[in-house]
Amino acid sequence: MSQEKVDRYKKEKANRKQILKREKAKSITIRMTGVLVCAALLGWIGYSGYVKWESSQPVKTTEITTDALSDYLNELVAEN
Repeated sequence: MSQEKVDRYKKEKANRKQILKREKAKSITIRMTGVLVCAALLGWIGYSGYVKWESSQPVKTTEITTDALSDYLNELVAEN
């Protein structure tokens, strides 16, 4: 080995822990970014599907008659 190669090897060996730490952090960052993008995409698809499904459902309405309550209140007022 030439002296240049030996010096380069020693330099790499001295910084190996820092290099591995940096590469590990970079790998974790890339993975987390991928997970977040996938989660956002799945959320968007799910929400869009839900909105489309809800819009295709018939509208539910409830009709309430308050005639009996109105008659009762009118009787109470008439008694006083």
